[in-house]
Amino acid sequence: MNQQKNLNPFELWKDLFNQSSTIIDENLKDESTSKVMGQVLEMNLLYKKMLNETTEQYFEQVNIPTRTDLSNISALIINVDSKVDDLEDLVEETASNLVSQAELKREMTDVKNKIKTLDTKLNEIINLLTKETTTNNNKVASKETTKIQQG
Repeated sequence: MNQQKNLNPFELWKDLFNQSSTIIDENLKDESTSKVMGQVLEMNLLYKKMLNETTEQYFEQVNIPTRTDLSNISALIINVDSKVDDLEDLVEETASNLVSQAELKREMTDVKNKIKTLDTKLNEIINLLTKETTTNNNKVASKETTKIQQG
């Protein structure tokens, strides 16, 4: 009995693993295995496509939105949101322009008032100069008449 091999579960598992991996490696090297795996993959993809189409038709019949519908709505919401942002920017810009226009009107009114004041002052200066010139001319004329009368 001592010569009997002790059953070690780990050794058994290791042997099974090595043998099965050798068999799998050999089968994977075979071209027919690749073809079979390709066919299975194609069948799975076809099944998935049919299932998606059937589910979409069912959702359409019971009036439930599909993922495509929800993604389209999400895209529309994003577009609306960006347009609202653009409009907000435009409103802010317009408001700032209105403030600028109000300031510009105020400044124009100030400039007009200052020009009127300057015009009034210039008229006063012209009147004073005219009076001074007239006075000087009268003085010169009276001196000349006095000279003529004396002379």
